[in-house]
Amino acid sequence: MDPIYRALIVCTNHTDYPTKPHKTGLWLSEATHFYDELAGRNLPYDIASPAGGTIPIDEKSIERRDTINEKWSHDPTFRSKLEDSLKLDDVDPANYQIVYFTGGHGTMWDFPNNQALQRITQQIYEGGGMIAAVCHGVSALLNVTLSDGSLLIDNRQVTGFSNMEEKLVRLDEEVPFSLEDALKQRKALYSKGLIPFLPYIEVDERLVTGQNPLSARKVGRKVLEEMYEK
Repeated sequence: MDPIYRALIVCTNHTDYPTKPHKTGLWLSEATHFYDELAGRNLPYDIASPAGGTIPIDEKSIERRDTINEKWSHDPTFRSKLEDSLKLDDVDPANYQIVYFTGGHGTMWDFPNNQALQRITQQIYEGGGMIAAVCHGVSALLNVTLSDGSLLIDNRQVTGFSNMEEKLVRLDEEVPFSLEDALKQRKALYSKGLIPFLPYIEVDERLVTGQNPLSARKVGRKVLEEMYEK
């Protein structure tokens, strides 16, 4: 009998760029592709965000035809969790064995300094759980400290949206900081794929990170493998 794990999927509430007219938010496939892996195991899950309530979705992430996005966008349970997310302040980390930080540029504003997010991540990690993040969602890990005062990502293998990818999507002037540079400044062992925008993940024990939107499914698959097959 497999153990029953519960996952917490964390999304941004932030929508505005400093100068671009279009809105950011969750990059939808980073939630749906990850969850599609979990759904295969019938894992219970909740969706949370810094402010709670409705999760904004980056309009550009809906433009592309994506059967997995369509599948879960039309799923009443998944949709209701996106429309009425839990507030991170109200989340009890003891209920979860997996926390996963989705991306979308919005996360660069409301993830890095959120104290509830840091508390949840620390407690799930120190309780033996899995920490996972993809793309800009990796910004959630920048300031997470453990009980001994060390940074979670210090000397750990990680990836996340690269400087090159940021330039290629022409948003390097919009983001509040460079994710790749910030990870390196905190002494994380940052690496990236040779070709931008192709799936690439890093695994360091109970820490799984993905570089870009196409990495979300691989992150989900790896999380399940680590939880169930070790």
